[in-house]
Formats: sequence, structure tokens, C-alpha cells
Amino acid sequence: MKRYVWMILLAVVATAVIAQELKPANVVAISAKRFEFTPKEITLKKGEPVTLHVTASDRDHGFLQEDLGIDLDLTPDKASEITITPKTAGRFVAICDTFCGSGHGNMKMVINVVE
Repeated sequence: MKRYVWMILLAVVATAVIAQELKPANVVAISAKRFEFTPKEITLKKGEPVTLHVTASDRDHGFLQEDLGIDLDLTPDKASEITITPKTAGRFVAICDTFCGSGHGNMKMVINVVE
């Protein structure tokens, strides 16, 4: 009888662990167009996985934030995604790293990571 109880307990724990690992990450949608990202600012939680779903609506753009390990090339015909787990709290600025015209240098977005 003890063996049967232990097997059931082990199965319940294993199921819980697998379900936690398969839990989908939060998804944040970001769009890029000449010369802005929308939204202009997002807030993420340290240690929580999040998928950034980034699209370009008008032309090629880039989405770069080295400290968070983000480096995406954006094209109008397809979405780009990256899943990250921020390890450090702080304020991070993402930039467009593909020249997109005269306002390119001001194309930035703030990513806040909180505890």
C-alpha cells in the first residue's frame, strides 16, 4: 500500500513540474514603424520569461538591446519573436539598428525590468 501511495505522489509531482515547464511565457506585442516603436515603454519582471512579438509595418527595421540579449531583424512580411528571461532589474533602452531614414537615431524604446 505504501508503495502505491508513493507512486501516486510521484506521478502528481512529476505532472506539476512538467506543467510548469510547459506554461507559456507572457507575450508582449511591439510594432516598429518609421521612426518609433509602439508601445514606447514596457515593464517586465526580473526572472519571468516573456516572449517579445515584434513586427515592422513599413520597412526593414532592427530591434537591439544587448544587455537583455535582444537582436532582431524586422521585415514587413513577417513577425520576429524572441523569448527572454531578464536577470537584472533596471532601465534598458532598445534601439533600431537598421538605418530607416532621417529620424532613425531617435527610434528608441524603454524596457523597464522590475523586481
